[in-house]
Amino acid sequence: MRRTTTAAAAAALLAAAALGLAPHRAEAAPASTAAAATADASSRIRFHDIPGSGGVTLKGNVITPAGAGSGRTYPLIVLPTSWGLPQTEYLAQARKLADSGYVVVSYTSRGFWLSGGSIEVAGPPDIADVGAVIDWALASTPADADRIGLGGVSYAAGITLLASAHDPRVKAVVAMSGWADLVESIYSGRTQHLQAAGMLGATGYLTGRPGPELKTLLGNFLGSRLDQEQQMLEWGRRRSASEQVDRINANGTAVMLGNAWGDTIFPPNQYAKFYERLTGPKRLEFRPGDHATAEGTGLLGLPNDTWTNARRWFDRYLKGERNGIDTEAPVQIKSRSDSGYEGYADWKSVGSGGTEELALSGSEHLFASVDSGANGGVLLLSSALDQFVRTPPVVSVPLLPRTFAAVWQSRRHDGPRRIRGTVKLHTTVTPTKGDGTFVAYLYDVGPFGIGKLVTHAPYTFHGKAPGRAFGVDLELFSTAYDVPAGHRLALVVDTVDPLYIEHNPIGAQLTFSSPRTDPSHVSVPLREQ
Repeated sequence: MRRTTTAAAAAALLAAAALGLAPHRAEAAPASTAAAATADASSRIRFHDIPGSGGVTLKGNVITPAGAGSGRTYPLIVLPTSWGLPQTEYLAQARKLADSGYVVVSYTSRGFWLSGGSIEVAGPPDIADVGAVIDWALASTPADADRIGLGGVSYAAGITLLASAHDPRVKAVVAMSGWADLVESIYSGRTQHLQAAGMLGATGYLTGRPGPELKTLLGNFLGSRLDQEQQMLEWGRRRSASEQVDRINANGTAVMLGNAWGDTIFPPNQYAKFYERLTGPKRLEFRPGDHATAEGTGLLGLPNDTWTNARRWFDRYLKGERNGIDTEAPVQIKSRSDSGYEGYADWKSVGSGGTEELALSGSEHLFASVDSGANGGVLLLSSALDQFVRTPPVVSVPLLPRTFAAVWQSRRHDGPRRIRGTVKLHTTVTPTKGDGTFVAYLYDVGPFGIGKLVTHAPYTFHGKAPGRAFGVDLELFSTAYDVPAGHRLALVVDTVDPLYIEHNPIGAQLTFSSPRTDPSHVSVPLREQ
C-alpha cells in the first residue's frame, strides 16, 4: 500500500511537471487533407494526411529537394516522431537532409496529437505504420525504392529499430537516444524506474490517447503488481529490437546508435549490448548528457555532432558516398570530463586498460526505507547539468548517515583514473525480510569529502529467505569519467532513491558482508593509457 501510494503521488507530480514541458495542442500540425504548400529556394515542405496501418490516418509532412522533377528519384528517409511530440519535431534537420538530396517524410506517431489510433508503445500497429508510410512515400513522392532509411529520437528510435527487423527494404537506420531492450531500460535490476515511467505515462495522457493495454500495464507497473510481472516482461520483450537482432542482421541493415551516458529513461548499457550483437555495418556513439539532450540542439537547427554523423551515415549507406564514416573506429565516445572523442574498434575495447578493484571489506548493516542523501539525481535535469556545466549530483561522503548508508572508500590515487565502460559490483547481502531494494553509487571524492556521482544502479529482490545470505552481481550504468589525481573512489549503498520504486518492507534491514571465500568488491574498468 505504501509503495502504491508513493508511486501514484510521484506520477501525479510528474504529470504536473509535464504540463510545462509538453508542446501545447495549438502548435499541432495543420489537419487539412489538402497539401498545404510552403516553399523557398532550397526545398519544398508539404503537410499531408498519410494512410497508416489498419485505416488509421497519420499527420505528416514531406520535404523534397529543390527542383525535384519528374523522372528523377531521391533516397527516402522516414522519421517517426518522439513520444509526445508533433510532426514538426524534425523540420530543421529534415530541411538540411532535403537540401542535400533526400526526400524526407516525418509523421506524428499513432495515438499522439492529431494522428489517429491509440498509443501502442512500438507495438505491431506502430511497426506496420512505418511500412505503410514507406508505401505511401514510394507512390506519392520522388522516393527511390532501393534507397530507404529510417531515423529518429527516443520513441522513434525504438520504432525504427523494430521496423528494420520487419522490412528488408530499409537499408540504413539512425537510432538516437532510444532503446533496444525496453525491459532493461525501465526495469533494470528488477526495479521500476519510477520517474521515467511516470513521465512517459503522464506525457502520453497529456498529448495522446493511451490504449487499454498501456493503461493496464502502467497501473500494474507503478502499482508493483508482482503477480503480473511475467506478463509485463513479455510485453516489453515484444517491443525490444534486442529480441529480433537476428532478423536485422539477416537484412544487412546499416545501424547507427547514439545515446548519452546519463540517459535516465534509456540507460546506455542496453544499447552497448545490442550493438555488440549486430553483424552488419554499425556505429555506436556515447556522449555526456541525459535523454535526447545530445541531439536537442540539432532539432533547433544548431550545429550538432550527432545529427552531422547521422547525415554522414545516410550519405554512406543510401547514397554510396565514400565519406570515411565506415573507416573510422566504429565506437566513438566522449568522456564526461573531456571535450575530445575517443575511437575504439568495439565496445569491449573501451575498458581495455584493465580494472581497478575496490575491496568491500568488513560488514555494513543498514536500516532500510530512509533516504541517506545519496541519489542518482533528477530525471532529465541532473545529467543535462553534467553535460553543459559538468555538475553531476554531489554528496558529502563524510556526512552520510551510516545507519542508512554503507560506505567504502579507496586510497587516494597518485595519478588520474580514466573510467571507461561498465562498473561491476559483487557483494553478499543478508536481508531481514524476503523483499528489498538497494541502490549502489560510485563517487569521485575530492579533498574535502565532496563526492561527484560517477555512476549508479538499483537492485531489487523478492522471495528471499530472511536471515539467509545471497550473492549479488550488479552492473552499474556505463560511463566515461576521469577521476583527478589526489581523489579517491567511494562506493555508497543505500535503500531509497527518488528515481526508483523501492520494495523494502517497514522495519527491513540489510547487511552487506564480504565472506573470505567470496570477497565483495567493485571492478572499475579503465582506459588503456
